[in-house]
Amino acid sequence: MTLFGKKIPIVFSLLIWFIVWEAIGQAKFSSIIPPFSGVIQAAITILPTEKFHTAAMISLRSFGIGMALAILAGIPLGILMARVQGVGRILGMWVNIFVSAPISALVPLLMAVVGIGETTVVVTVFLFAVFVIILDTQVGVVHADRSLVDMARAFGAKRHQIYTKVLILSALPEMLAGLRLGAIRGVKGVVIGQLLVAIIGVGELFELYSQHFLMEEFWALVVTVFLFAFAVSEAIAALERRVEYYASAR
Repeated sequence: MTLFGKKIPIVFSLLIWFIVWEAIGQAKFSSIIPPFSGVIQAAITILPTEKFHTAAMISLRSFGIGMALAILAGIPLGILMARVQGVGRILGMWVNIFVSAPISALVPLLMAVVGIGETTVVVTVFLFAVFVIILDTQVGVVHADRSLVDMARAFGAKRHQIYTKVLILSALPEMLAGLRLGAIRGVKGVVIGQLLVAIIGVGELFELYSQHFLMEEFWALVVTVFLFAFAVSEAIAALERRVEYYASAR
């Protein structure tokens, strides 16, 4: 962030938003927006509780399993679509449709297929994350430097070596970008899945606080989820920056 020609840490912009939030809350324009200081106090109260720890563990488990399945399915399928023209033509349209489609509208239908429970949330996370991972993996492999592939073949590289030592490394930044976007969408999938279908985990707490109009606790939970999504995104982005040198010239 740059202000008046000087570089200012991004935390400063957050501080400005928190001050504005506090001012709006103190002015009591709406009971839905409490002062930010009250949100902080509520967070200090609810985060150490056993109820929050149990809910967080359920949500993290659903998120982890769903993301693992999305990665295991998305990356190989993206590579296959990039390398096999027929597969790319057949599946490409559907992947693009599901990337742009409102997946949340399909979540209630999962109840009829897999029932109510944590399995539904895992499938929701998978659906939210897998298509963007497929798409970015495909784009990364398609745009891999062809001269590197030709060079590897000229030096006698086997097919699996071309994939592991050239294509995947060249596409790694794009793949990590897809993983970062998929993780962010996966966090949305956890919350939406737990709210709409299976009232468990963090979704149960959201429901509890909103029904009893505990807005400080509700916003404290919202901020906590946002911070988790931001932390996951930044961790993957940091890894992405470290492997940028694998990218081919665009």
